[in-house]
Amino acid sequence: MAPSMQAGRSTAITVAATAASIASIAGLLYHLEIPSLLQQRVKARRVGPRCYSSKTKPSLPELRILTQQQTLHETYPLASTIEKNIPIYDCAAFDLTDTERLQDELYHNLVSGPGVYVLKNFFADTSVIDSTNLAYEDIISRELQASGAKGDHFGTGNSRIWNAFSKHALQEPESYVRYFSNPWFKVVCDSYLGPGYQITTQVNIVRPGGKAQMPHRDYHLGFQTDEDVVAWPKAVHHMSGLLTLQGAVAHTDMPLESGPTRLLPYSQTFGEGFRSYRRPEFIEYFESNYVSVALQKGDAVFFSPSLFHAAGENVTADFDRSANLIQVSSAFGKTMETIDTLPLIEKTYDLLAEKHRVEGLSMEVDAFIRAVAEGYPFPTNLDCRPPAPGGMAPESQQQILRRGLIEGWDQETMMGELNETREASTAIGKIGVQTTVFGT
Repeated sequence: MAPSMQAGRSTAITVAATAASIASIAGLLYHLEIPSLLQQRVKARRVGPRCYSSKTKPSLPELRILTQQQTLHETYPLASTIEKNIPIYDCAAFDLTDTERLQDELYHNLVSGPGVYVLKNFFADTSVIDSTNLAYEDIISRELQASGAKGDHFGTGNSRIWNAFSKHALQEPESYVRYFSNPWFKVVCDSYLGPGYQITTQVNIVRPGGKAQMPHRDYHLGFQTDEDVVAWPKAVHHMSGLLTLQGAVAHTDMPLESGPTRLLPYSQTFGEGFRSYRRPEFIEYFESNYVSVALQKGDAVFFSPSLFHAAGENVTADFDRSANLIQVSSAFGKTMETIDTLPLIEKTYDLLAEKHRVEGLSMEVDAFIRAVAEGYPFPTNLDCRPPAPGGMAPESQQQILRRGLIEGWDQETMMGELNETREASTAIGKIGVQTTVFGT
């Protein structure tokens, strides 16, 4: 063989060996996820906007891609079936002394999966629901006589019991103890929120002809306006969905024509969801792609508060759809220390009013208002302070303080308003009055 040919062959072998080595190293790096780690390092060195911009539109194509995923039974092997992309579990099939694997599946579902699951036979003995329904009927009747029909955020044709969790206990403690002794509440709440959670409930009865809700996300950021939402950093958008567990227990059968909850699986993974669900194109997409699952009395559905969802329309002629709506809050949704803001406002109000008289709502005045007063109106007593028409939240201390400064209130007027608001926000507002009635 000619020397030139040998040299060429040697070079080719060397190149091939080098390429193989590079490929091997690249494969190892890929296996160790080094490229993604390097990308994360590079990305971490770039400072991007901390908030979503109100000047740009959220991406409907991104939501479409996320919600076109398919739920696989291999991912949730403990589910009895997958229906309309939603895992369905039968509580009767589980040993309540060994729920670790089940809780792992439920957690994965809400964080990374479809964001919703159904628990059949959540109440295997529905007699406790029958007793509870009787207590709810008495509460609704009494409140109807006292203050007229009471609707929810989205209409007045239905029946709503705000803070049913407390009213049920005062009305009928026996069925209350039976109801909330159900160990499945602990299994579900622990799986997503961990210990120290706080349960709240609101009963909603949708009458025949009751219209559907608009699609929405829920508490916390779901209760903010579009203008307010973009002021919260992106991490808070993610965090909001982790502070609350949303659910409902069926207190009647819920055939599809009665309008059980409309759900858009995987929509809780969409980062810009809190600022997009009110936009017409997102509403249209939801209306064309939502799913609903029929429930029987005693079944329960739980989902992320970040999931796009809406109560359905009751198109039956003579069937009332009744659900006990469950909202469970994380222990970390409360501050470590309790701050009594009213004495602080009272002590500093004259100084603040004078500063406002000179500067108006300057950055300094605004900064002090944000420091001294509560900017979040929840928790509250929704009987006494219901959401305003067309709104989702009552007025906060900060909003009252700003309003009083603009309108020129003196200290006595301001403190009177704030004290009245605090009194109206307490759980004993109307419940305390009813306690006397219950005892007679």
